[in-house]
Amino acid sequence: MATEGLIYPVITPALGATLEVQPGVLWIRMPLPFRLDHVNLWALRDRDGWALIDTGVWTKQAMGVWEQLFDEVLGGLPVTRVICTHRHADHAGLAGWLVERFGCELWMPHIEYHACNAARLQGREAPETELAFYRRAGWNAAALEYFCSNYGGISSMVHPLPEQFRRISDGDVLSIGEHDWQVIVGQGHTAEHACLYCAELALFISGDQVLPLISSNVSVQAREPNGNPLGEWVTSMRRIHEKVSDSVLVLPSHNDCFRGLHARIDDLVDSQQRLLNRLHAELRVPRRSVDIFECLFGRPIGMDDGIVLALATGESRANLNCLIAEGRVVMEPDANGVEWYRARDH
Repeated sequence: MATEGLIYPVITPALGATLEVQPGVLWIRMPLPFRLDHVNLWALRDRDGWALIDTGVWTKQAMGVWEQLFDEVLGGLPVTRVICTHRHADHAGLAGWLVERFGCELWMPHIEYHACNAARLQGREAPETELAFYRRAGWNAAALEYFCSNYGGISSMVHPLPEQFRRISDGDVLSIGEHDWQVIVGQGHTAEHACLYCAELALFISGDQVLPLISSNVSVQAREPNGNPLGEWVTSMRRIHEKVSDSVLVLPSHNDCFRGLHARIDDLVDSQQRLLNRLHAELRVPRRSVDIFECLFGRPIGMDDGIVLALATGESRANLNCLIAEGRVVMEPDANGVEWYRARDH
């Protein structure tokens, strides 16, 4: 996927450090305990303190970074509100802790708040609906056993959310300090992902919706097996292209700040369309969800690849469901209920 047309005008801060992108706009590089070792957070100078965009996961390391930042970077000023772009642990994991510490409000999209709460309370026993979803995709017994033994681990990285929150929705305008930020909701990565656009500052906080070096994970979930999140993602990306100026500095949740939003969106959407065409050709011979990893990702993914296998299965199903929605592919279960996909006869 080509990214050479992008411009990276800002020096990346070290893990646990900050950088002032513009006066009153701080980039915080928060460490994560995963292969993807960071998440970018943003502090916006508010009238009486700082508004925080996203939080990091609930770990001692992340809380320690925040404690240091409160005094050394934020100047002892309070957090006026916590704004979470979406439900994932690296974005909302410390929202409850920050809200408790400063007595402020959580601002978050409605669906994302409730989905985050549901995920946090899911427990550690894998429900049968999820196991059945992965059986139908072609997982073997060893992969299902690993999934069961590791289920719900990420929920331990989300501090209990406050019982009240303030809903943010597409089209809302948030006045933060001296500037207005428009909420632009994207879909696909999650159901109601909030991006923030300040035309006056020419800044676009894109969250996980638009990333410069990697593509967002767009997956079908077991609770909505026939959903078409990839189709929703494409529609969202085209809408962002239309609503946000190409002159902005994009502030993404991972990798580096960049210019070239429209070129990046065009490249991501065009690459996805080529991938769907390649997959359609592959399905001249019937395949299961687990049989198309190499076509989608350029490498095989084994049944012993743990969380990567779950993410890859969700993405493969998203591509398959998109082709079904376009009328190009059909699904047929075999005698054991395993789902096989093939290109539709014309």
